[in-house]
Amino acid sequence: MALMINNECIACDACAEECPNGAIEEGDPTYNIDPDICTECVGSYDEPSCLSVCPVDAIVPDPDNIESIEELKYKFELLQRGE
Repeated sequence: MALMINNECIACDACAEECPNGAIEEGDPTYNIDPDICTECVGSYDEPSCLSVCPVDAIVPDPDNIESIEELKYKFELLQRGE
């Protein structure tokens, strides 16, 4: 499942720099994760890199975008091919 950033975000920019897919962008007033690009770091890291750098634990699973590991791997492969 893709991740999302809740209202506890302090817009520190730490997560955006860590995202290997560029799925995290600055919003107003908080950052946002694009569920079409977020692979929860499947294919890049063992765990989502944004979770480990968020100082306020504002990054949580997105209940509206539930995906299996296989779906996340497929999405990662498509992103790598530029599709």
